Amino acid sequence: MGMQEGRGALSRAMKDLTIRWGEVRSAWHDAVAKDFEEKFLVQLERELRTATATMDAMAQVLHQAKSECR
Repeated sequence: MGMQEGRGALSRAMKDLTIRWGEVRSAWHDAVAKDFEEKFLVQLERELRTATATMDAMAQVLHQAKSECR
């Protein structure tokens, strides 16, 4: 799997998780749900944004390196 494919897979997985969480959250209204969301899901989303930005930067570097090596 290439970098762009991996990035796409991560993005799709986060989108699916967000949809599923929305379904669960509609029936789970206590403080534990809020705590779970803040501790895990919000942090995961931040880390995913960082990871995908890094993957984009690496893809550009790899593209440039391939171009220069031709």
